[in-house]
Amino acid sequence: MNSKRKPYKTYTKEFKVEAVRLMNASDIPSSELAAQLGVRRNQLYKWKAQLEDKGDKAFSNNLGRPRKENQSELVTLRQENERLKEEVEILKKAAAYFARELK
Repeated sequence: MNSKRKPYKTYTKEFKVEAVRLMNASDIPSSELAAQLGVRRNQLYKWKAQLEDKGDKAFSNNLGRPRKENQSELVTLRQENERLKEEVEILKKAAAYFARELK
């Protein structure tokens, strides 16, 4: 089963600010507003919290975790190291299992 996940939707800063403004100003329940805007209700609350915490710096162009090709070499090497450690553990267990069978 090799299915690719759908790419994340990205929204502009203006859209997010307007959505939070509508949530604060209108009497429409947040779940209804979220349905109208095509987002999840909890996403509206996250945007509201970000706007309150960071003010004008909220919703910068930082789109979450960096892509694989943009990650630093150190992060890539750490991930590879973890994967190799897991493989070594699996091989150790397999070797012990087969050694027991030979006795």
